[in-house]
Amino acid sequence: MPDPSIYPSLDLILKDNGVCIVTLDRAAKRNALDASTIEQLIQLFSSANRDGIRAIVLTGAGDHFCAGLDLVEHWKADRTPDEFMHVCLRWHEAFNKMEYGGVPIIAALKGAVVGGGLELASAAHIRVMDDTTYFALPEGQRGIFTGGGATIRVSDLIGKARMIDMILTGRVYQGQEAVDLGLAQYLTEGSSLEKAMELADAVAANLPLTNFAICSAISHLNNMSGMDAAYAEAVVAGVVNTQPAARERLEAFANKSAARIRPNE
Repeated sequence: MPDPSIYPSLDLILKDNGVCIVTLDRAAKRNALDASTIEQLIQLFSSANRDGIRAIVLTGAGDHFCAGLDLVEHWKADRTPDEFMHVCLRWHEAFNKMEYGGVPIIAALKGAVVGGGLELASAAHIRVMDDTTYFALPEGQRGIFTGGGATIRVSDLIGKARMIDMILTGRVYQGQEAVDLGLAQYLTEGSSLEKAMELADAVAANLPLTNFAICSAISHLNNMSGMDAAYAEAVVAGVVNTQPAARERLEAFANKSAARIRPNE
């Protein structure tokens, strides 16, 4: 279990099956991300795999997931260009640790998923939204520009043109339209946290090495040329598909004792 004392802006609960519930705990700020919280996220996601965490559910305290950059802190700090460039690089460090760290991260979204909050959510592997969730990139109206990866991950999810439209106009996406665009994979009428926990429990039952490949290798492969990706995929498959822990599962399939894939009822 990670030491909670080093994460003052996060609330951590570790379940017996290795699922860790991570709650952004700055409800009074709509869970806006200050510099300290970013450093805590870097530490958490850097060590999650070594700590034996098998899946993470990321959510926010109160009514909102995350309202993005703590603009009050930013305004008070009156940073130089060089200083803010390094702030942005730390955001990238945190979100890269999420995307490439190999531990499945499921974001349970509610309320505001805005600006840097959308950048945070887009670094998760699965996003679950409820009917209160809304997505926006209001940087254009704030006189600022995205610095935490929206130009990379959000444009990957919804396309460059839609992302530019969101920033220029402040357009807000909600409901099924947000799912159809790719901002989330699940829309639940009830609690997004409950659905995220259900998914996390299922994911945590997978073999850790298999999950590591899914939640790390796929992103790396997408950054490669087609020929390089094909070669690297074969190498990863060679390692993962011959792991000793997989033998029992493959034997169960061969003996027809494993659960079969069925259509949804």
